[in-house]
Amino acid sequence: MNRVQALPGVFPLHADKNFIAESEWVIFKLLCRPITTLPESDAASLSQATGNQVSVDRCAELIRIVEIHQLAGLGSWISRLLAEAGFSALDVQQADAELLMQRVNEKAGYPICNEATVHALSNLQLQWKGAAAS
Repeated sequence: MNRVQALPGVFPLHADKNFIAESEWVIFKLLCRPITTLPESDAASLSQATGNQVSVDRCAELIRIVEIHQLAGLGSWISRLLAEAGFSALDVQQADAELLMQRVNEKAGYPICNEATVHALSNLQLQWKGAAAS
């Protein structure tokens, strides 16, 4: 359960947006591979299953997006941005929230995430740690 309250100006960490190109969606649909199952494969074998129509790098990024999105309280929009910045789900759970958001902003080329977003992500990280300790 997400207990983080929305703060003024915070990036909507819970928001979902499409993160896969339509052509990629069609390929995975033809392979009978729901997007949520992508982490069940490694990037190289997933790319090979697509007939190399989706590159190994893109498959690795898609896998990271899905894994990050599985963290409670994070939507696909921020998951995509974090994955594009090179982070894994473990990074998102353990790395300093300010560093994570700084890299997202650097990758985007403009400030998407502000201090309120850093605070919200820090609170989520505390929740994840608490859930892991239970």
